[in-house]
Amino acid sequence: MSITPAAATYENQKKQLRYDIAYLRMAVEWAKLSHCKRKQVGALIVKDRMIISDGYNGAPTGFDNCCEDKNGDTFWYVLHAEANAMMKVAKSTHDSNGSTLYITLSPCRNCSKNILQAGIRRVVYHVEYKDRSGLDFLEKAGIELAHIPDLNQ
Repeated sequence: MSITPAAATYENQKKQLRYDIAYLRMAVEWAKLSHCKRKQVGALIVKDRMIISDGYNGAPTGFDNCCEDKNGDTFWYVLHAEANAMMKVAKSTHDSNGSTLYITLSPCRNCSKNILQAGIRRVVYHVEYKDRSGLDFLEKAGIELAHIPDLNQ
């Protein structure tokens, strides 16, 4: 008995969804390391089924871990999770070209530019940010997007 191409594609999609959910769950756990009170965001960069980088939102190295001022507004210098993950790749021997970014919150427009420039080909996100302009930009650039709101599948 042979597997039809359609059945093989379906099985591959099912397998990919299992991996996507697993990596997103890890990103959710990674987000918990953030000291930000308003929003905790986690990110993983995966290439060839190997995590090559991780990040969460927070203050740059050498700064106090506090992310918000007394009014609850985020300091301008707080780094986004995906930016932290991409910068870690830049400092490593790895290459993000052709990789997948798993992130708990869809990227803003500024991070979207960096995602494109980093050669990331796919973005899988859990929660959609209120401003869709980052996603619209990535879509226009040909980056594959996957929104997985339910991690209990």
